[in-house]
Amino acid sequence: MQASYAFLKKTSLFRGTTEEELPVLLDCLAPSYRDYAKNEIILRQGEDVTAVGLVLSGRVQVIEEDFWGNRNILADVWPGDLFAESYAFLPGEFLRVSVLASEPCRVMLVDSKRMLDICSSACRFHTRLVQNILAESARKNLALTRKLEHMSKRSTREKLLSYLSGQSIAAGSEAFEIPFNRQQLADYLCVDRSAMSNELCKMRDEGLLTFDRSSFHLRSEIER
Repeated sequence: MQASYAFLKKTSLFRGTTEEELPVLLDCLAPSYRDYAKNEIILRQGEDVTAVGLVLSGRVQVIEEDFWGNRNILADVWPGDLFAESYAFLPGEFLRVSVLASEPCRVMLVDSKRMLDICSSACRFHTRLVQNILAESARKNLALTRKLEHMSKRSTREKLLSYLSGQSIAAGSEAFEIPFNRQQLADYLCVDRSAMSNELCKMRDEGLLTFDRSSFHLRSEIER
């Protein structure tokens, strides 16, 4: 077995499935497993995708690159989350993004046709799988909407404040961790890294926030 049933039943794909049901379902789906090194490409832009990916360990990033190699991080994918599901269910729709391992990771790949085909042993599970995928797609649409809200701000400072405010609200605290290093944060917000770092230092000197690597603390008492 490539992943524990206790872990799998908590993932976005198998949510609602019991440990007793999982062996039958996995036998029906016949997934494959792959290990990737840090920065290794999992799926490349332009490929025809037929399988849904599930991260079992490590972290994966969905990125968009232009002709000159400028990178925009569209999403971070953590253990238990899916990737490439939108393309896997659209035959002939070539991948417009790339997926890479931002750290060493293991992924499960499930053929999309096997999720939809009715079989005698596990067909009662297929509706649940589709429902889970639809729920995950809706969640990602909301995440993309939040990203667009940050990027719609005019200046680098406004983009940073929008993003950091959202992270603080999500954490329920003025102190929180973000999932990016500096270059990844700049890629996510589509800003120049040096300009972003300078802006962070200015905001720190103005007393708006403090930070140490990926740890941030917003200051709510400051008059702006």
